Amino acid sequence: MEQGQKKVVTRIRVNLRLINAYAMDIDTVNTHGAKEAKNSTIQGLINACLQLGALVGALSCSVIGDALGRRKTIFVAGIWAAAGQILQCTAFSLGQFTVGRIILDVGVGQLGVIVPVWQAKSASAGDRGRKVITAGVFICVGFVLSSWINLGFSKAALPPLQWRVSLAIPIVFTFIICISIFTLPESPRWLVQKHRIAEATEALAKLSGIPSDDEHVQYAVCQIRNSLETGPKVSSEDIFGRNDQNRLLHRFALCLVIQTLQQLVGGNLISIYKTSIFQKNLHLQGDIPAIVAASSFTWKFLCSFIPFFAVNRLGRRWIFVISGTGMSMCMVAMAAARSFPASIHAASIVAAVFIFILDFCYPIGFLGGDFLYSAEIAPAHLRAAMSSISTANHWLWNFIITMVTPVALSTIGWKYYIVFAATSACVPLIVLPFLPETINRNLELIDKVFKEAPTVWDIVAMARRLPQGDARPNAGGMGE
Repeated sequence: MEQGQKKVVTRIRVNLRLINAYAMDIDTVNTHGAKEAKNSTIQGLINACLQLGALVGALSCSVIGDALGRRKTIFVAGIWAAAGQILQCTAFSLGQFTVGRIILDVGVGQLGVIVPVWQAKSASAGDRGRKVITAGVFICVGFVLSSWINLGFSKAALPPLQWRVSLAIPIVFTFIICISIFTLPESPRWLVQKHRIAEATEALAKLSGIPSDDEHVQYAVCQIRNSLETGPKVSSEDIFGRNDQNRLLHRFALCLVIQTLQQLVGGNLISIYKTSIFQKNLHLQGDIPAIVAASSFTWKFLCSFIPFFAVNRLGRRWIFVISGTGMSMCMVAMAAARSFPASIHAASIVAAVFIFILDFCYPIGFLGGDFLYSAEIAPAHLRAAMSSISTANHWLWNFIITMVTPVALSTIGWKYYIVFAATSACVPLIVLPFLPETINRNLELIDKVFKEAPTVWDIVAMARRLPQGDARPNAGGMGE
């Protein structure tokens, strides 16, 4: 729940056109030629600062995640976010606003790493998918709030209120997270890793809803201890050398690939620049672009419940395949519709309709599923570090796409969507042969599959044959 609330905070994006009306020269709607190109670059850079700060925050979790623990790291991330939010909502210059945005998003990057890891380690095998996917629902809540709040305050009489209030509201959510996080249990695996066995037993009992002296709790703690004690100390030679018996490089590559695909299917570029696309590229006028964008975010929120139910029915692999295939078809349709002259109003309507269809397809696989999967396939002793680097890769690609998109839409126009149609079409080709299914599988058994598979081509088939559910004292698996 705290991660979901935090996503509401971080996804409330101020409408940069409103800031432009007050103090900042980043207008791309009412400018043309060289001025438009310059402002497009500045607008892309400001938006991309979010990804740059988040990248730094994600990488920092490879150090502080295991040093401080999951709860303290979330608290620290909340402090970073609050400081950035205060700087943004009190900004009187573009420089202060940008610095505040970077500081805010250091906290965003930390949360993007540590919360899925915390949830994956703390949840049971059957509930793990739904709990992590829930964050995606709250991401959409944030988009909905941001779009309607921006639209509402755009009518404020005083120009500063048109954007400062939008930036001030999330501070409330940030402090709620900082205050409430310590009421929740710490990750049992992290506690065992720090040799705090009694606390780990108590935390696991609370998460399971059974007494701490129950045999299932004792067995799970014992298996976690054995798993961590047998986990080797890892060096770069172990990962990149020929004797990588644990297939760490292969798993690391899968984490990077799935996070990269999350960006290359194109969902985020539509979300970030949706109002501008409706206004500048689809030629809608007045308040209509903002209203349609807010409506599409509301629709996306409703669609975000689909993966909540599908992730444990269809599995991780098939939600990626369905989402990627749908995104590819939507991008092709949008490119075709945008290729017609602006005077053909029907083409703009078709493009707008396919943005709504895109908002249906994207949440199915790539609104939390990528973070979940990265946390699931990483080995126990490297889960935080591997998730940190793969999430940093996610933000790096987000930075590139966010920076390039305004210029690309102003120059090559509809052809830009063809790029994402092609990359989205690659999702099934990558997922089906290489990504093992983790639905309702114990994480230690997934780890065992990577170690014991004769070749990388056998991993998917071996994972399919794994027993499902949590471990029991008479079973070969082990508890969450």
